[in-house]
Amino acid sequence: MANVSHPRGDITSHPDASEMRARYDRVLGGRDVALVDGPVFLLGLYCAVSPWILHYTTSQPALVAHNLIVGIAIGLLALGFTAAPARMYGLSGAMCALGLWMIVSPWIVGSDPDAGVIWNNIVIGALTLILGTACAATAAKTAKTARRS
Repeated sequence: MANVSHPRGDITSHPDASEMRARYDRVLGGRDVALVDGPVFLLGLYCAVSPWILHYTTSQPALVAHNLIVGIAIGLLALGFTAAPARMYGLSGAMCALGLWMIVSPWIVGSDPDAGVIWNNIVIGALTLILGTACAATAAKTAKTARRS
């Protein structure tokens, strides 16, 4: 009968530990911000349909098309982050730029927008900027650790 009460050594002394660690890192492929993918997609979806939710399709037709296009772009970035994270997290800066653009767009694209439209785009833009900054910071950290090893 095997002696199971004797504690075994930790795995760091295993001869293949470094190779297993490297394989684990390759499989994850920069998935440090996997929890951000879903909220980014939902934010893009909301941005695309927000003109119909807030009912400003007749008063701001230019912002309707604008929010639809930007929302689709944010949603496509989220799908890209999910499908090819190692390649797409470099575009986190583009998501930050989309967030900044959403904040100022009511005054540039819209024509005399009301407070609801302005606040809607500011909140969408701020959340996009925050999530994009989180993705960019994590991508920079991942790239930094990849350069070290």
